[in-house]
Amino acid sequence: MPWHRMCGDQVLWVPGSDHAGIATQAVVEKQLWKERGVRRHELSREEFLREVWKWKEEKGGEISEQLQALGASLDWDRECFTMDAGSSVAVTEAFVRLYEAGLLYRSQQLVNWSCALRSAISDIEVESRPLPGRTELRLPGCPTPVSFGLLFSVAFPVDGEPGEDAEVVVGTTRPETLPGDVAVAVHPDDSRHAHLHGRQLRHPLTGQLLPLITDCAVQPHVGTGAVKVTPAHSPADAELGARHGLSPLSVISEDGTMTSLCGDWLQGLHRFVAREKIMSALTERGLFRGLQNHPMVLPICSRSGDVVEYLLKSQWFVRCQELGARAAQAVESGALELSPSFHQKNWQHWFSHIGDWCVSRQLWWGHRIPAYLVVEEHTKGDEEDCWVVGRTEAEARKIAAELTGKPGAELTLQRDPDVLDTWFSSALFPFAALGWPQETPDLARFYPLSLLETGSDLLLFWVGRMVMLGTQLTGQLPFSKVLLHSMVRDRQGRKMSKSLGNVLDPRDIISGVELQVLQAKLRDGNLDATELVIAAAAQRKDFPHGIPECGTDALRFALCSHGALGGDLHLSVSEVLSSRHFCNKIWNALRFILNALGEQFVPQPAEELSPSSPMDAWILSRLAHTARECERGFLARELSLTTHALRHFWLHSLCDVYLEAVKPVLSRSPHPPGPPQALFSCADTGLRLLAPLMPFLAEELWQRLPPRPGGNSAPSISVAPYPTARSLGHWHQPELEQRFSRVQEAVQALRALRATYQLTKARPRVLLQSSEPGEQGLFEAFLEPLGTLGHCGAVGLLPPGVAAPSGWAQAPLSDTTQMYMELQGLVDPQTHLSLLAARRHKLQKQLDGLMAWTPSEGEAETKRQQRLSSLQLELSKLDKAASHLRQLMDACPSPGEL
Repeated sequence: MPWHRMCGDQVLWVPGSDHAGIATQAVVEKQLWKERGVRRHELSREEFLREVWKWKEEKGGEISEQLQALGASLDWDRECFTMDAGSSVAVTEAFVRLYEAGLLYRSQQLVNWSCALRSAISDIEVESRPLPGRTELRLPGCPTPVSFGLLFSVAFPVDGEPGEDAEVVVGTTRPETLPGDVAVAVHPDDSRHAHLHGRQLRHPLTGQLLPLITDCAVQPHVGTGAVKVTPAHSPADAELGARHGLSPLSVISEDGTMTSLCGDWLQGLHRFVAREKIMSALTERGLFRGLQNHPMVLPICSRSGDVVEYLLKSQWFVRCQELGARAAQAVESGALELSPSFHQKNWQHWFSHIGDWCVSRQLWWGHRIPAYLVVEEHTKGDEEDCWVVGRTEAEARKIAAELTGKPGAELTLQRDPDVLDTWFSSALFPFAALGWPQETPDLARFYPLSLLETGSDLLLFWVGRMVMLGTQLTGQLPFSKVLLHSMVRDRQGRKMSKSLGNVLDPRDIISGVELQVLQAKLRDGNLDATELVIAAAAQRKDFPHGIPECGTDALRFALCSHGALGGDLHLSVSEVLSSRHFCNKIWNALRFILNALGEQFVPQPAEELSPSSPMDAWILSRLAHTARECERGFLARELSLTTHALRHFWLHSLCDVYLEAVKPVLSRSPHPPGPPQALFSCADTGLRLLAPLMPFLAEELWQRLPPRPGGNSAPSISVAPYPTARSLGHWHQPELEQRFSRVQEAVQALRALRATYQLTKARPRVLLQSSEPGEQGLFEAFLEPLGTLGHCGAVGLLPPGVAAPSGWAQAPLSDTTQMYMELQGLVDPQTHLSLLAARRHKLQKQLDGLMAWTPSEGEAETKRQQRLSSLQLELSKLDKAASHLRQLMDACPSPGEL
């Protein structure tokens, strides 16, 4: 957004957060139990909600504080919360309109149920955890670990057929649901069971008769080829049962205990405790046929860590087929662009398989559903409860009176105690934040920015909900583009979790924090004793000395340095520290530049500045190139391109090359006017290029620059014009940059030659000789900076064909160009020969060791070969240097012999 604003676009970033119904209620419940020993149901609904609002006032501002610390440029006057009055009005209006349009209905269906939370949860809150085989898990409310990834084989005797052969063996991973079985199914073409089609089986626990049915959905090659059918606790079984007219039996209750349908011996037991009792009973009756490892995918509630159950519940659902088809068409037609583009495949797959959306949640914290049960009244021939929907109870009562034909005052209405899924209100956020339903905002020109940190999957889910509800309620797409952010993980690639102790609060990275403070935060949280021990140990390992102060700009730059269009972002504090060092480099560069400009400096307008030397022309061309790359990165929404271009310009082009090259020029009195003007342009333009990513550093330094003539500069760098490739195009000289790259190669060769002969302080003279006239002219324009950057003395040109001076070291730059460095009188050949010999011995030993390794494959072998080549090249250079030193010894005596 800061880049768009500097480009002159009208921008708006509305801060907001949702009420996180399940997560917030769980936190407050744990806090009440930890501090007061009170359970939620020991309080009235109103008392509990007061505790939640109290917690929200104390803790709910952390996200806003983090955004402010990060320098996020938001319109804080518009800050929204999904439980605010305006949002509540929008939620009620949306529910009523969807109901009136026939897109919202109440029905008894299987839902994802978290027994630990005692609430339905959404599909996105179900984690599909693959298990390779037997795996023990500790689950909430269960006294002992539970084994999963096992296939239990259970015999169902054939009615009227005695003997072990007269049975059907069923494989199941959930023996605790056996009391809910209503049939056994096999594939119609499975010859193993063909003779039993249409027969009755005895339930192994109750002895009741169950039909053996055939269905093509059964996979004959999985397990025993026979499956038990439990329609009340399996989505697949519910579909199969519906096809065969089977009635479901609910044997697991909301709290995860067994129901009365299971009999007195199981009723009230935790379902996984009941599993063990069921298996013992089967063994005693001789109907248990074995146990084996079985890879499987286990549904886990991401909010509580409990195994998700599928329970039959009467809930409110949104019909999603029509709404989903519109959302899919929006992307397919190009009306909605998803970035990164690979999300389009996930989007289309999701909407092509979308089911109706359960929006009921059995919570107290959230938007209470605006639906009312008309007590003792029924609809459709007294078969179903009578429910009415209204914006207020008065409106609902009026509708109920019309529906029943009775006076409204005589009717008893009970409001649904459930609340709406948080995603329902979150999906309305961009509309409600800008005035809906009172007015319909034009959102197509905005980029909605997510405040979630949980990754692109959740963002895609959220965007999908926004598109579905937005197109129905407002008749327009909520936006034409969406940028889906990556999830920020720790340096090991793990999801940040308080229980792992790897959560990084941006404020701690910005300001720094001691280990003791980090540990105190853990103790003040809601972790149980076991989790606290694990988290504290992880913190001590990762941050033994705490977290050093890194600053806002360093954190922003480090985050933006990762490819937003790639996978998840792995963040490490060391990486942020590296960005802090980059900030220090920029600060020192500006201090040098301001000192070089002096008090009387008057900058020229950028469009009038014409470089007076090849070096000035080169740095301004690099600046123009950097502006082009930054623009490309922002337009492609790939910020890593921008950060790479900026880091390369400031560190390598400006600091390492240009500033070093012009120091001798600036030390002269008077010095030419060209370099100061180029330095000012680099500072002014470079800081404006940097401003969207490092706003604080850029602002501080930019305000210190001398003002341009005319006094019409922007009051802040945040609203100053962003440099563009077009505005700086007159400086861009790609051919010049290409020629100077040859000069930089010569600089590297000079430094390598100095290192070989260990010339630490001496500034030897250098000669360049080329048989190509063009090459000779190329170096002639940069002789002074070549000497300065190569830490050499005077650099001259040796005409083609002229012999090199005696006692000078030689190094080839290309097939046509040679470089000579003066050595005579600067080194003691005998001393240096012994040093070279010692170094050669060390390198040869490394080479012999690598050669002795058994060749491997893949990346390891590639690295070995690269290291071998590097060592062989270095040894060749040392041999050449030693040979040259011996020639020097033969030509003249060493200083010690004089």
